Amino acid sequence: MSTLPGASALPRLTHAVLDASVVAAGATAPAWHRLPERAVQFGTGAFLRGFVDALLDDANRRGAYNGRIVTISSTASGRDAVLNAQQGLFTLVEQGMVDGAVQRRQRVVGSVSRALSAQAEWPAVLACARNPNIAFIFSNTTEAGFELDVNDTAQPPRTFPAKLTRFLHERAQHSAYSVITAPVVIPCELLEHNGTRLREMVLALATAWGLESQFLAWLSGAVRFCNTLVDRIVTGSPTAADREQIERDSGYRDDMITVCEPYRLFAIAGDMSLRSRLTFADERDGVHVVEHLTPFVERKLRLLNGTHTMMVSLALLAGCETVLEAMTNERVAPFVERALRDELVPNVHDADAPTFAAEVLDRFRNPFLRHALRDIAFQGTMKMRVRIVPVLRAFVHRFGQAPHALTLGLAAQMELVGGSWHGAQALDDAVVPTDNHADALRAHWLACAPDASGAFVFAERVCADVSLWGEDLSALAGVVSAVGTHLVRLRQDGAAEALDAYLAAEVA
Repeated sequence: MSTLPGASALPRLTHAVLDASVVAAGATAPAWHRLPERAVQFGTGAFLRGFVDALLDDANRRGAYNGRIVTISSTASGRDAVLNAQQGLFTLVEQGMVDGAVQRRQRVVGSVSRALSAQAEWPAVLACARNPNIAFIFSNTTEAGFELDVNDTAQPPRTFPAKLTRFLHERAQHSAYSVITAPVVIPCELLEHNGTRLREMVLALATAWGLESQFLAWLSGAVRFCNTLVDRIVTGSPTAADREQIERDSGYRDDMITVCEPYRLFAIAGDMSLRSRLTFADERDGVHVVEHLTPFVERKLRLLNGTHTMMVSLALLAGCETVLEAMTNERVAPFVERALRDELVPNVHDADAPTFAAEVLDRFRNPFLRHALRDIAFQGTMKMRVRIVPVLRAFVHRFGQAPHALTLGLAAQMELVGGSWHGAQALDDAVVPTDNHADALRAHWLACAPDASGAFVFAERVCADVSLWGEDLSALAGVVSAVGTHLVRLRQDGAAEALDAYLAAEVA
């Protein structure tokens, strides 16, 4: 909420205030208030505002959607009241790097018609279900809300799947189980097979509650549940200083200013019939309706998440605190760039991988984001197992040797979590991240001599620990030797010297 001195003197953002400001600027305000309600979204948080609401606003501006969204709040956040006070309007600030240059774009988003509280206005939520124009249902809920609870029969239900089941049941009964008006459900939770999982939960609830067989048939045959992959960093509220500047420049008070990066990816699994219904989908806006999500998932997992995991421990050992610091560090930055180009991209079977990798580097260099490395390093050993080990294995099988950068990242993970608590690389608890495998790594350290030969023994023991990696990494040609060599440098000389040795070897 805006608490700045003099903020109350500014008028709150509304359609009338916006109309007045654009007229004064010689522009024309979009006629958002005339558009019909065509979608609902369960959630009013920053991500949906900066992702779905912004996306549909873009589509409205080019005449490709022509509709608005009813947002449904499930918590006592107060966002519904603020959105209604602002007639659904909020300011979106997109800022970051695009093609190596800083880009900042600010606009008012007008795709939201109103906000409802599921707790206080459940009958109004069900009234939306009876509106035949509602064609799409979006969601972004917490893990606690995205769960199956067959005993969740309250009105309103506590969990999202139960709310959605009641919503769809209301729609089915009111439309006489019409196939034509059956909505498309598009979950935005960052969960694998999110649409399939949601469909299974809704069917399980409908069965457990004894709802009519006709409804079950309608759910199975008419309602589309889409699997999706979403990707955009939405940081939410600006800093106090940035808010003050935005409000002064705009001439209005906005308690829902939303800040995000320029990059956006919305991959939706579907066929040509679904594509024809999703008129807002435009690949130029980062929205892809595709038969299979696998290429998008692999690209994000290997090139974005994988790069984070590969570099984070080394960057922390080098004294960096944020991704931006790492990408301005004279040693870490070229390490990340070369590892991404030479070891990660070649092992992603996608023609667009180099382009995506360049976008990843732009996102890492975003000067407006403070992405803490310690947050990324949380449970890093498991992330290594999921994101890096498959690429490590593929590289060895393809080239017959161990990759230099990935093994350095693996060694840094072992050193940070297993060894940095003692010796020359000692770090305080504020730097060493939480890792459920820390005890196992430290036990391996304690069983080895604190010298160069002990580092190689440690490397072999850890690489061979199937419980850590899901496979025996010591069986991969050259991996133990490479990891051991990196560990000796990390422990004896430090991260800077280990990076120098890597960079010198790569140049040579």
